[in-house]
Amino acid sequence: MKKKEIYVLLHNIRSTHNVGSIFRTADALGVTKIYLSGYTPAPLDKFGRSRKDISKVALGAEKNVDWEYVDSSEKIIKELKKSKYQIIGLEQTKNSTDYKKVKVNYPVLFIMGNEVEGINNKILSLCDVIAEIPMGGKKESLNVSVAFGVALFRMLNI
Repeated sequence: MKKKEIYVLLHNIRSTHNVGSIFRTADALGVTKIYLSGYTPAPLDKFGRSRKDISKVALGAEKNVDWEYVDSSEKIIKELKKSKYQIIGLEQTKNSTDYKKVKVNYPVLFIMGNEVEGINNKILSLCDVIAEIPMGGKKESLNVSVAFGVALFRMLNI
């Protein structure tokens, strides 16, 4: 059986703990590859050493999930879109779709954005679908790593 191609782009995630948590969840989901862009911290520092703050949370998942730092998030999105990847951003917008109603087509790229600002409009304009997790309480959103797990486990039917 062929493995489904599931890719993730983390753009401008500022917390190493969030990155580590997303790597760990991505490993559990069977994610093919994670792209890092903007100021998202990578599992290795600029000298090629393991970042303890990421590995502490990822618990080795950063060694199991293929990853790559890319200079341009827009460029990688356009390349994958040209190769017929479905592009799904997880964000709250006036045009977003309840994540429980999103139909995923493979190969797929999921995009996660900054903890406070979310995904910028330039990247959102490249998405085929913008999925949103409805909030029932007083807070407007979930932590980015929690939202990643909640949304992807449901959208991928895992």
